[in-house]
Amino acid sequence: MTTGRFITVEGIDGAGKSSHLEFLASAIRARGVEAVVTREPGGTPLGERLRELVLHEAMDGTTEALLMFAARREHLVRVIEPALARGAWVLSDRFSDATYAYQCGGRGLDRAVFRALEGLVHPARQPDATFLFDIDPQVAAERQRAQSRTPDKFEREAGDFFGRVRDAYLERAAASPGRFRVIDASGSLEDVRGRLAQAFAAAFP
Repeated sequence: MTTGRFITVEGIDGAGKSSHLEFLASAIRARGVEAVVTREPGGTPLGERLRELVLHEAMDGTTEALLMFAARREHLVRVIEPALARGAWVLSDRFSDATYAYQCGGRGLDRAVFRALEGLVHPARQPDATFLFDIDPQVAAERQRAQSRTPDKFEREAGDFFGRVRDAYLERAAASPGRFRVIDASGSLEDVRGRLAQAFAAAFP
């Protein structure tokens, strides 16, 4: 049996990445392949409990990173690796790039600490492709304000925080150009989806 593919979507809050998950899942299933759609933090019962802590409890940035990687280890062992082994394609809303962007870029976590945690938790596993939805933080904030729901602690951060997160994402993308596809997330849903469709076709011809 052929090993599956691991695909992630990334971007700052308000970039709109989650709006395109089902589109990508449908594109995968159209190839006759099982698509497993999941998210981080979360993806497992323990991961979802840790998600609530990370998104809503005040804590040190290193503590955030440790909890994220703890949830990620469970996610890998319980969901991602078994699905890939049976030939499924895994589509995850965020993975380690988000920790690099939010905890290193946003919170100032030492990058050496991040690399050590990444090496411990998934030394031989990176996504086959990452679609990074890139947008100006001010535009993303306007989108967030238009939503009628209570924001989590990250969504309540100031604009300069998301500027640092965006810069860290782009830094990560520049370091792995073969894996990343940077999508201009400005404009209408249809415009962004068209760009995503082209990027997906290029990544998986």
